[in-house]
Amino acid sequence: MKRRQFITLLGGAAAAWPLVAHAQQQPMPIIAVLGGALNNAEGQARIKAFTETLQDLGRIEGRNIRLDIRLAGDDLGRIRAHAAELAHISPAAILAIGTPVLVALREVTRTIPIVFANVSDPVDGGFVDSEARPGGNITGFTSFEYSVASKWLDLLRQVSPGVKRVLVLLNPDNYTSRGLLRSIQAAAPSVGVQVVNGRVSTASEIAPVITAFARQSNGGVIVTPDPLTSTNVGQIIALSNQHHLPGIHPFRFYPARGGLLSYGTGITDIYRGAAGYVDRVLKGEKISELPVQNPTRYELVLNLKTAKALGLQIPDKLLALADEVIE
Repeated sequence: MKRRQFITLLGGAAAAWPLVAHAQQQPMPIIAVLGGALNNAEGQARIKAFTETLQDLGRIEGRNIRLDIRLAGDDLGRIRAHAAELAHISPAAILAIGTPVLVALREVTRTIPIVFANVSDPVDGGFVDSEARPGGNITGFTSFEYSVASKWLDLLRQVSPGVKRVLVLLNPDNYTSRGLLRSIQAAAPSVGVQVVNGRVSTASEIAPVITAFARQSNGGVIVTPDPLTSTNVGQIIALSNQHHLPGIHPFRFYPARGGLLSYGTGITDIYRGAAGYVDRVLKGEKISELPVQNPTRYELVLNLKTAKALGLQIPDKLLALADEVIE
């Protein structure tokens, strides 16, 4: 080979090296998911709705994105540890499931785009400037408006007109639960119901709180959404039914597990929407300009077997309105 040809070939190869190196240095974007109490069939359905929607949008695991899914139950220490690790690896976007998760992520990053699900009133929580223009690195899909809690009280009274006392089971560290409690307290006088604040910060506190409340008659239970209550759904339902306490719950998986009824959002719709927002972020849209989305529909689910065991007759008008009746 002539010297001039060799130099020409060498120069062409050298010019290509930076392009090859650049391509090798561009890993697939990481889409992270951090959730609390999702180690159950309901939780898996939510994750499936999110990942399948990403796939429908052309975001394929192993082909053009990497998924990093972390489920921490109701362990706040694990949630914070996962949040710190995710901040360190700096994914392209994070799906934050639940208020405790969002709190933990906000403490470790103000730059990574975060799309939340299962959070209520993010303005009240200080996560966004406004729902129309979030303004920071956080936006997403709310699961409840505080006003829905007064509807819980109304539905509970319709199913069990004899209820005069209501135990509101809540984690006091969750601002969403506190907001829902205020809504219930505001509505209680108009229906002649006494509200009892059932604060539970650990699983071991649930049984004593329910058992103490059940010592008096004419009681009912409203369970507010939180990783602690969702993780301990079996214990809550068993104790409520054991003490003949009719209960209304925020998610379908409660009556599916033997609870009396639930009234809440169609959760999988929220996760499909969250996937759409993640896709838009990956396309370059500013997360600060993606508005917070509120629920457009609530679902009523009734468990007739539990109603019969509690000696209750579900009104025909509620049966007609129910989205699902479990028999």
